[in-house]
Order: sequence, then C-alpha cells, then structure tokens
Amino acid sequence: MIKNYVIDTNVMIHDPLFLYNFQDNHLILPLVTVEELDGLKKANGMVGYHARQVLKELSRAREWGNFVDGIPLPGGGKIRIEMNHTDVLNLPEGIDTKKNDNRILAIAKNLADKDQERPTILVTKDMCMTVKADAMGLKVEDYETDKVRTEDLYQGFSEIMLSSSDINRVYAGGLPMPEAFEEPVYPNHFFHVKSQDQTGHEILAKLRRGMVVPLEYTNEYTWGIKPINREQKMAMELLHDPHIHFASIMGGAGSGKSILSIAYALQAVLEKGLFRKIIFVRPVVPAGNDIGFLPGEEREKLKPWMQAFYDAVDNLFDLKQKAKPEGGGQTYRKGEKPDFSVEHFISTYMDAGVLEMKTFNYMRGRTLANSLVIVDEAQETTPHLAKLMLTRAGEGAKFLFLGDPSDNQIDNVLVDSKSNGLVYTVDRMKAFDITGHITLRQVERSPLAQLAEKNM
Repeated sequence: MIKNYVIDTNVMIHDPLFLYNFQDNHLILPLVTVEELDGLKKANGMVGYHARQVLKELSRAREWGNFVDGIPLPGGGKIRIEMNHTDVLNLPEGIDTKKNDNRILAIAKNLADKDQERPTILVTKDMCMTVKADAMGLKVEDYETDKVRTEDLYQGFSEIMLSSSDINRVYAGGLPMPEAFEEPVYPNHFFHVKSQDQTGHEILAKLRRGMVVPLEYTNEYTWGIKPINREQKMAMELLHDPHIHFASIMGGAGSGKSILSIAYALQAVLEKGLFRKIIFVRPVVPAGNDIGFLPGEEREKLKPWMQAFYDAVDNLFDLKQKAKPEGGGQTYRKGEKPDFSVEHFISTYMDAGVLEMKTFNYMRGRTLANSLVIVDEAQETTPHLAKLMLTRAGEGAKFLFLGDPSDNQIDNVLVDSKSNGLVYTVDRMKAFDITGHITLRQVERSPLAQLAEKNM
C-alpha cells in the first residue's frame, strides 16, 4: 500500500539522499522544513554541509517535474512540498503553535485526517517530536534505511573448538577454514582456537585467503607498548598488517582503541616511514558554540577537540620511558621526563607537514595518498559523512575508524547507536580482503575505569 511520509528536517540532515529510499511512497516536505534548510545551509560543521547537500538534491529533482504536482523519483514514488494543510487549530491546547516542530505536526495531523485512503506517517529523529506525535494519535517512525541491527553487528572474532592436531596445523602454517563452522565469517576474521582434547592447547589466529593462520604481530612492541589482552592483540594485527587498508576498532572507554592506533601511527610514520603523514580527524559535535566561534587560527581552534590525541601521545611517551623493549635497547628510568614537551613534539611535526589534525570540514575535495588516517569518535558521524571520509582514500593510504557506538557515547541528534557512521561502515565494509574489524571488550585504562564501565 502506498503511504504518505511527512519528512522532518532532521531526517534530511541525517541523510541528504533520503528522497531515494522510500520506494513507491509519497514524500511530503512541509514548507517550513525547506525554510529550516535555508537557515542551516551556512552552519558550520556537518549540519551545514548536509543542509547544502539536501538542497542540491532537491534542486536536481526539479529536472524531473515540479514540487506542486509532485515530482516522480527515479526509484519510484513522488516528492512534493506541502504548502497547504497548515492550520494549527487541531493542535492540543497549550502547545506553542509558533514552533516549527509543532507546525510540522499540524500538517501531519491535517493530512492524516483528510487522506483516509493512505496511511500518513511522520518520519523524524527527534525524540520529543516522536512523543508529541504519539500523544496526538499520529503514526510516527524513525528513519530506518541506514539503521544496523546492533545485536547482530559484526564483532570480528569467534571462539572455536578444534582438535589438537588441527591446532598444530595452524601453528605449522595454516589450516583450511572448517566447513562446518556455523557463524558467518569474513576475510581477516579472528579466532581464539581452543583444543577439544588437550587442556591449555590454544592459539589466536586469523582467516587469510581461506586459511586459518597464526597472528604475526602479537609479540611486537609498538612505540613502547604491547597489547595486553586477546582483542588488543587482534587489533594490533589489523594495524600492522600491510594488506589491510581499512580497519575499524570499536570499544568502550579505556579499552585501548585510541592509544594502540596512535602508537602504531607514530611508529609507522616516524620510525619506519611506511606512510608520508598522520592525519587525525575528529567530528566536531559541540554542546555549545561550534568551532567557528573559538578564537585563533585553525590549529588553535582545533586543539580543544584534539585533546585526546595530545593525551595519548603524552601517555605513550610515559610508557616508553618505563619500558625496556625486548631484545635490548635503551632503558628508561621511571619518572624520567623527556627534554621536550608533548605540545612541542606535536607542533614540530605539524610544522613539518608530517602530522595533521582536522575536522570533517577540511576533508572535502582532498585525496589522501600515502597517509595514515585516524578517524576518532567515528560514532558521531552520519553514514553520509563516513562515506565522504573513506572516499578520500588515495594510493597507499590506510584508514582507521575508532569509536564506541553505544548511545551514552553519542552527542549528536542526527545519529544513534543503530544509525551512526561507525556501525554503518562496519556492516558495509566487513566482507572485503583489504578491510578488517575488531571489537575490544575489556577496559584496561585502570582498575577504577574498569569498575566505572561495569557498574555505572
């Protein structure tokens, strides 16, 4: 049955290509939503960028018809801008009729009352608007097109039981992937293999070209640190593997996703010269003023958002001073301080063009070749922005997406735990030979952080 979908502005901002995802149904844009887009098009950050993208798509649609009669869309259905049915008298007493959200509710209510042949459904990502629409008896839905079933989200590894002879074959160089394995597995999937007949006989392994093979980098120091649990060892494998051009690492606060990635980046770029530069990217999703209101040049404006990078480098230098690398090397005395500051270290490499710290505002139109790109807090991005980021990849680049997709770690009204760019990318990129994913389960920051993560 054909349905009427009344589209809220936040749905358009979430996915600028929304109009192609409603099959044969009728899309209705209240005129006030176009007014809101006009007001948002000059906004800083991802909101302004997405607003401009929506307006471009709507302008493109005008080639196929007009918004008064309804424009037929390539995938079926029609889209029109609704300038009638704006009477607010049907709104409950006490509601502010001047608010745009409530004017959209009024249009949805009027259409639902008038068109009894087709269901009228309000599509919004605004929780407050959802509650009000439900209280008014309206049908209301979230935008589901790019939502991922997080309960089925790919974790990147499995525990399996094999015979000791099979485990010995893995140690010896490789075992063909068992055919009877029930879970879906993808290239570069990890395994914790335990013996069916010998207690304590086990191995961490990965899937490579149809073979289960041992991990290669579990015992390596990386800028002074080693992984300390099985998932961190798997993450380090993704980081060091030259065949992996995109890796996603998910985990809660203190699980090690950032410090492992930055340690690898410093070693790969500064010590080994595997890449030309490090590009550290974070989405700017402020609770107050956006980046444009902060004083100073680009570097000064970005510093508050990049403090996690500064902290990670500081901690890495501290760990490197306390550790003696395997096989000898320099011994560091506990408490010894370097003869330079972390800020000076970072500034020196930024001035030399070896390190960049950016937001998504500065990524459009770039080709990032021979670069190691770390996208931190990727759960704050929309799927559209995640695609924008990955399509910047040039020859010889490696991209890392890091984040925690739980709702309590998302401060962006455009996304949630099921519709953010991180889970969307994990779901869409898991099946390729040059990609890999791992979810970190253990908090290693400190005993206090472990207790807080578990009990609060």
